[in-house]
Amino acid sequence: MGQTISGAEALILSLIAEGVDTTFGYPGGAIIPVFDVLYDYRDKIHNILARHEQGAIHSAQGFARVSGRTGVVIATSGPAATNLITGLGDAKMDSTPLVVISGQVGAAALGSDAFQETDVLGITQPLSKWSYQIRNAEDIPWAVARAFYIANNGRPGPVVLDLAKNAQNQKIEWTGYRQCNYIRSYNPYPDVPKKLLLEAADIINDAKRPFILAGNGVTISGAEKDLAALAEKADIPVATTLLGLSCISSNHRLNKGMIGMHGNVACNIATTNCDVLIAIGMRFSDRVTGDIARFAPQAKVIHIDIDKSEIDKTIPATVGINGDARTTLQQLLPFIRTAHHDDWIRSFDDDWELEREKIINKEINPDDGVITMGQVVNKVTEATGNQAVLVTDVGQNQMQAARYFRYTRPRSIITSGGQGTMGFGLPAAIGAKIAAPDRTVCLFAGDGGLQMTIEELGVILQYNVDVKIILLNNNFLGMVRQWQELFYNERYSETPLVNPNFVMIANAYGIPAENVETPDQLDEAVERMVKHDGAYLLNVNINPSELVYPMVPSGSVLDNILLSKTEKYIKKQKTDYDKL
Repeated sequence: MGQTISGAEALILSLIAEGVDTTFGYPGGAIIPVFDVLYDYRDKIHNILARHEQGAIHSAQGFARVSGRTGVVIATSGPAATNLITGLGDAKMDSTPLVVISGQVGAAALGSDAFQETDVLGITQPLSKWSYQIRNAEDIPWAVARAFYIANNGRPGPVVLDLAKNAQNQKIEWTGYRQCNYIRSYNPYPDVPKKLLLEAADIINDAKRPFILAGNGVTISGAEKDLAALAEKADIPVATTLLGLSCISSNHRLNKGMIGMHGNVACNIATTNCDVLIAIGMRFSDRVTGDIARFAPQAKVIHIDIDKSEIDKTIPATVGINGDARTTLQQLLPFIRTAHHDDWIRSFDDDWELEREKIINKEINPDDGVITMGQVVNKVTEATGNQAVLVTDVGQNQMQAARYFRYTRPRSIITSGGQGTMGFGLPAAIGAKIAAPDRTVCLFAGDGGLQMTIEELGVILQYNVDVKIILLNNNFLGMVRQWQELFYNERYSETPLVNPNFVMIANAYGIPAENVETPDQLDEAVERMVKHDGAYLLNVNINPSELVYPMVPSGSVLDNILLSKTEKYIKKQKTDYDKL
């Protein structure tokens, strides 16, 4: 005979059995029984009290992305559950494993429009890998085990458990917890046929201009070493998506940087001119491909992805391999011949030098007396020895931080990719720091995005979370302003901002802060921030008219690159590459 316990206690014991030691949540009427039991187990599970449910789920995302573990969110019903929707959509797009537990009215009251009743299943099913409503306490251990298995196996993502209040209060006999390791209808790790590996290897071995595009799936599967091994053995240059940036060291000789709308010139041009494109753990987002009809027009495409639905969804694959990135690369590598592509790799140099001359040098070392975003990012990454975790909000700050921060360790960039969620940055940085207390966490945010979840500064105050906040303040919704300037005749509709005193706000939350207004103040301010033991905010007043370049206009081909407002990249002749 087992011990008689409540459904709420069964939930907490199930979480402990799954190795959960941190949750992010906010209490309320329909989830009080769970938080009441959590009080008794606070020595085993530490709940971080967010200031808004959206903050809780973004914090759980940051925690999961840095640690590789499943983030856990607990909130009440009604408006609390709907406040989680933004984070669910973000986690689904960016393949972040979460178990989200929402309280619900008692089963007898379902469908009666009871106080704070919401159809959580109906709302969340399109945004989650699995949504399930628990109406009886005896189903809790089974549902939790299934939730963790689904969330973090195969292509990760969020799972929702809608927990009726009566199930929390019911008594059950607790006989222990069994983890789930198999679901008959779910095959998260398909076997890769040897035939496909040989076909891919033959194409790679015959390539003259091979190119690798590495995405978030490399990080998720822990395939960083395997990616480097393939690139080094076959001498293949590598570009990454935004979410894949830290899957290969910035210092690696074959790492050519980021691809896409604001990607490096050399990477975008190489995509247009390669003869073999090896896409690993990426989904061919429109921000990566531009005009899909003219994407990689000369290339045979090898696409490796754990999610079968991504194969041939956007870009047709010559060889589509539905498999885990790490396992697939390990199986593929023995069939790859050692190769050298010196001329092809050298062809990147001219485009790299062009970008350095036209954009990078001016961004990192401006000479007009104003502070640029790239200058700030470069100073911070140097001051942290290229070892920090980069967290960004969304907009110009995101693109410039991604372009100029440097990475030497995996799981070092946390940003909202697929959804582009403003307000993501601050709570995600909090979750990242809680997951990795030994690492410096640097948040780059814009003045618009920071104000969307600025209440989460209260979490920093309550739990003394050491996040370095670099506010790139231009008094605009910068990225929207950029599009208005370039494509809408400089009609700045609803993008100028009248901002508060961010230093005073930070100080009110017990966070040291300072304004940086001129370039000569920047070095010492960054040094003070990095050396300070605890959270710190730098409000850096940047050039309000700064635009992010290079830029490929939306829907355009990747070699249609704007280098400035008045200058475009001049295409080379196709024959120049055919000779390589």
